[in-house]
Amino acid sequence: MPVMRIQLDADRATARRVLDLHRAGKVHRESRDAARDEVWRLGRTPAAEPVFVGVTNGEPVRLLYDVEVYLESGASSSL
Repeated sequence: MPVMRIQLDADRATARRVLDLHRAGKVHRESRDAARDEVWRLGRTPAAEPVFVGVTNGEPVRLLYDVEVYLESGASSSL
């Protein structure tokens, strides 16, 4: 299954909170939902829940999510 890497802008406090929740085995629902929405916005259909993989060190700080997607977005292609 193909995977899309999604980057979401965040402030440092939010990034720290998401990272702390991840380390505790919990989920930051708002950012996970935003990652899923970004996949839809890019024209793909998510095949699974977004998986938090980390944060960037630069400015702006970004949350990184991997999202499995279906190969086709449901639109049939006819030639």
